[in-house]
Amino acid sequence: MAVKVGLMLEAIRHQDKPFVWGVEKAAEIGYEYVEPMLHTGRELLSEAGYYHSVSQLEDPLWVREVIESHGLKLSGFSSHAPLCKPEISLEWLKMSIRFADYAGAPVINTDEGPKPTWTSKEMDYTLMTYTLTETARVAERHGVKIGLEPHQQYRKTLEGLDSIYELVDSPAIGINFDTGNSYLAGLSDPYGWLEHVKDRVVHVHAKDISIQHSEAERGKVTGTPVGCACGDGVIDWSRIIDILSEVDRDIVLSVECGTVDQAVRSFEHLTSLL
Repeated sequence: MAVKVGLMLEAIRHQDKPFVWGVEKAAEIGYEYVEPMLHTGRELLSEAGYYHSVSQLEDPLWVREVIESHGLKLSGFSSHAPLCKPEISLEWLKMSIRFADYAGAPVINTDEGPKPTWTSKEMDYTLMTYTLTETARVAERHGVKIGLEPHQQYRKTLEGLDSIYELVDSPAIGINFDTGNSYLAGLSDPYGWLEHVKDRVVHVHAKDISIQHSEAERGKVTGTPVGCACGDGVIDWSRIIDILSEVDRDIVLSVECGTVDQAVRSFEHLTSLL
């Protein structure tokens, strides 16, 4: 099996351009996969063409047509909904799974999200168990994986991510490993962490962290929205690829950076290693 390279469309967020423009740009650079972001309802900036996310009220077959017409494939959808808040996340994630099935995306990625200010850890874990149980049942029917990402308050360590992954026993639940978040949290070695979870990884957010960012925030935050260009920062991409090359299925490195220029440099660096 192989390690592939894709682009998370966060790379065009500051370009003030729509989803279709982002797909065209990913194809132009040479990426094989893209990972769009889903949102619920209607959102003004997306409707006006200034933002890259896709409404789940759109026709997923149209999304599929756009992707395929540019010679690309979906690695997954970014569908980050707060698992600790089932009144928000439950229907969001179930809709995302159905949307992913029709669009042809194998994975939706999420994390526990910001927790309610008034709940205890025990309550949060009960809420996450409820959300994941209901969501996993839908995911199993549709053949879509749920990628749990290291981020936020509980998944910032190897043990914390394991504790949430183990809440629900379902073949639909996997891990979306974020190289940058796992590094920035500073509490678990990111390479040892990836080695530990590699057999459960269904998707990877390829996020590099600049030296300046590392010096300013490592150990103080649980993650970051985007990183720098892959190869410009502290992450050892040869080591990441070596670990992922040992698994028995294709894994997509979905580049999570902040600009189109960074997306170009990331593509050049990662493809040179592959």
